[in-house]
Amino acid sequence: MPDRLSRNPSTSPAGTPAPGQRADARNNRARLLQAARDAYALDGTDVPSSAIARRAGVGAATLYRHFPTRDSLIAAAFSEQLGQCIATVDEALKDDDPWRGLRTALTKVCRMQAEDRGFSAAFLAEFPDAPDVRRERTRAESGLARLVQRAKETGQLRKDFESSDVTLLLLANNGVLRDSPAASMAASRRLLAYFLQSCRPTDDTPLPEPAPLRLDDLYRAPRRTG
Repeated sequence: MPDRLSRNPSTSPAGTPAPGQRADARNNRARLLQAARDAYALDGTDVPSSAIARRAGVGAATLYRHFPTRDSLIAAAFSEQLGQCIATVDEALKDDDPWRGLRTALTKVCRMQAEDRGFSAAFLAEFPDAPDVRRERTRAESGLARLVQRAKETGQLRKDFESSDVTLLLLANNGVLRDSPAASMAASRRLLAYFLQSCRPTDDTPLPEPAPLRLDDLYRAPRRTG
């Protein structure tokens, strides 16, 4: 999709409907978003925008009016999941038991990742047209770091655990996803169980140095050498 196809889009950069939008325009936007979510869940965010327009039963011009860039469509399609991630972290921080809060947050995020093949790319990709996505992602990362610190301070999490290990988990979880939703969920649950078991302070064997990872690294393509 071209970077810019309209100087007067019917949405804000983040994909929010413009004030006073007609009912048919709102309906087309809703169909496009649902078609995008369905396509991304099956095949990831590399699905061509033309295929999403066909799936929604609208023309390419209609798609471009609502979402003038590919990133604005992806950001809008996954705004609900982003909100769910933030709510999950916020709720976990309210838990009086730091370990339970951390465990619950990781379980929910890994499940979202396993249920939707587009989740990692959409949640963690760079969206120049949607600064609110970046802001909320930073908030989620900060919240996860607080969950980790609370569990360490209460002796429920091994002392050498680092916040970057959460990204390591999500990288690994993304790697076990299969074409079958049932297989993806089963593999994700087992991986998480192994991970959580290894995080408990029951083994004094020191870990290697932590990897310098952030949530952004989950979608960043690996560098090729040679």
